[in-house]
Amino acid sequence: MLTYRRTLAASTLAVSVLLAAACSPGTGTPGDAGRGSAAPGTALAAVDTLTVKGRAPKTGYEREKFGRPWADVDGNGCGTRDDVLKRDLTGVRFTDGHCKVASGTLTDDPYTGTTVRYVRGRSKVDIDHVVALSDAWQKGAQTWDGETRRRFANDPLNLLAVDAATNRRKSDGDAATWLPPNGAYRCTYVARQIAVKKKYGVWVTPGERDAMKRVLGTCPQQRLP
Repeated sequence: MLTYRRTLAASTLAVSVLLAAACSPGTGTPGDAGRGSAAPGTALAAVDTLTVKGRAPKTGYEREKFGRPWADVDGNGCGTRDDVLKRDLTGVRFTDGHCKVASGTLTDDPYTGTTVRYVRGRSKVDIDHVVALSDAWQKGAQTWDGETRRRFANDPLNLLAVDAATNRRKSDGDAATWLPPNGAYRCTYVARQIAVKKKYGVWVTPGERDAMKRVLGTCPQQRLP
């Protein structure tokens, strides 16, 4: 009888412990699946490190405040535009030397998933600022010194060769107002925007942050570039 009572008491205690654990917050019950913190190093985790506040006025924005377009910031003798074309195009040919790109092919354009031919002077390829300069201006860049703005405008992390027509439809949109038509590229695109904004301290609006999280919710393991 004593053994039976001890067994019953132990069983009752075990059930009580299990019930308490099930009712405690953060213990991973079925209803909590997928609600844990984003893995360190992922773009989803990085979103929460960005400052969130409203968009400032565009007053005073001019492209010239980000320095001369396509400056040779890395000192390799070539302008940034040509550096990006060399990086992103295949079958590159030059007008002279190793700088001025005469032609090439943008294979698998990130924004459309199509192939776009580049010919200097009648190009269907743009170099896009993934985080638009005017967007950055309204989210912190207006307080930067000129050199920081110049580096931002010429940073390879923030630059992509893309289909020109699609880029012009994007204009200066952020993730809340524009995403690439090529859905397969959206996770990479948003991760790149986050990396740029994190590097330079550019803030995001609440709507932009939410849009980023919606995209990255489909690819929670996406890493920052």
